[in-house]
Amino acid sequence: MRFGGRRPSPLSPDPDLIRSLAQLLEDNGLTEIEYAVGDRMIRVSRGLPMPTTAAAPIVPAPAAPVPSPGADTPAIHPGAVTAPMVGTAYLASQPDAPVFVREGEMVETGQPLMIIEAMKVMNEIRAPRAGRLSRILVEDGQPVEYGMVLMLIE
Repeated sequence: MRFGGRRPSPLSPDPDLIRSLAQLLEDNGLTEIEYAVGDRMIRVSRGLPMPTTAAAPIVPAPAAPVPSPGADTPAIHPGAVTAPMVGTAYLASQPDAPVFVREGEMVETGQPLMIIEAMKVMNEIRAPRAGRLSRILVEDGQPVEYGMVLMLIE
């Protein structure tokens, strides 16, 4: 059989697409990226062990330490605003525009807080609740991961 010059079969991953996704990882300092079209999905990650074809036993992860009451832990803060996707965070709509919000300001439910750019699409992140913006935990232009705490609303 000759393999040179053949297009990948519909069930084979596209090597050029994988290279492009890997380059996005490198360029943005990310550890993982997913790309989906229809019911097909490709996930490219680095720094993680490669899956094997043999089934491995499922071992429960050790329990995370429980923070002491009053600990300043953004991940468990009830007003945590988390990243709904992987991308790049921007605190203003354009480089020369004023930031959407500043620490200490009051915000209303649904008010734009920032933008996350993912695959050249600008996604507005809105306040999930009203309150005082107590902390901004990301810098303008910083890469963010899914679930990362971005801001805290008191």
